[in-house]
Amino acid sequence: MSEGAQTAVKRGRPAAASREDVLAAGLYRYLRGQRVDVQSLAAELGLGRTTIYRWFGSRDRLIGEVIIRAVEPVLDEARAEARGKGAHALLDTFDHINRSFAASPALRSFVEQERETAVRITTSGSSVVRPYIVSRIQEWIEEEVARGYEAPVDPATLAYAIVRLAEAFIYNDTGPSVRSDVDRLREVEAALLGIRLS
Repeated sequence: MSEGAQTAVKRGRPAAASREDVLAAGLYRYLRGQRVDVQSLAAELGLGRTTIYRWFGSRDRLIGEVIIRAVEPVLDEARAEARGKGAHALLDTFDHINRSFAASPALRSFVEQERETAVRITTSGSSVVRPYIVSRIQEWIEEEVARGYEAPVDPATLAYAIVRLAEAFIYNDTGPSVRSDVDRLREVEAALLGIRLS
């Protein structure tokens, strides 16, 4: 290849950041308790804000997808490490998740910095977070039903009830914080699943 051809190959605009890069940068900020700001992300990645909005539609949607990225490993670990079978495996899974969420420095920071936004993104049916978590929990309930667990109601309803219950216990209604009444939450989830705790 001639020197002129080599120069021509090197010219041009460098490859732009991707949607995946935006999510990775947002996740990095979220996990460190930093604000996920579209303008800052755009500047950091060399993108226009309009590009980010075109990919995600809104800041809420971007943060919702970032939170899903953050919680996926928590959900996977909780399910993989669950003890027992049927209702007991489900309760162990949910308890692990609830304790992880209640202790999460990232979630705590987000709620303390932007309470209304945080609650809207994590607990609204119109956001991506709640439907994602409900669908994962429904899958697990269906797996246990296939193994012989007799759910008290259909898996979709039970999954939705478990998620809404956890939201009520984890988010503090009286201030911008996350509360950690997870022991009581475990008792109520056990009752929903049909388990009598001694």
